[in-house]
Amino acid sequence: MKLKQLSLFLENKPGALSRPAKILAAAKLNILTLSIAEANQFGILRLILREWEKAKKLLEKNGFVVKGTDMVAVEVADRPGGLAEILDALAKAGINVEFMYAFTEKRQDKGVLIFRFDDPDNAIRELQKRGINVLGEVEIFQ
Repeated sequence: MKLKQLSLFLENKPGALSRPAKILAAAKLNILTLSIAEANQFGILRLILREWEKAKKLLEKNGFVVKGTDMVAVEVADRPGGLAEILDALAKAGINVEFMYAFTEKRQDKGVLIFRFDDPDNAIRELQKRGINVLGEVEIFQ
């Protein structure tokens, strides 16, 4: 029930973000969702793709340092308090959220959030125990 996210370090300068996007586009690899965080000299581009292994090899071949990270996709009610309920369940279970971002598509009347946890396997167990729907590759990539 985990998804693999690719993280790339990029220089913080014009054109740096377009290079990996062009490389993936030329290989017909579709980015399903992404996030970018910046620091003074560099940025971290985080990507989720269906064919992440192929994307990782291709980006590394083109000189990028790429790290794979286990992520967890969680359905969240698209209404006020939906996120708060999930975060409360995680806090009660003692699970730390390292970072998160929203998936670009909704699933019917629900949103999807992508989480990085300090212990993803325990987070999945605790979320499912509380009736929170954790999505896998089948649901995300269909």
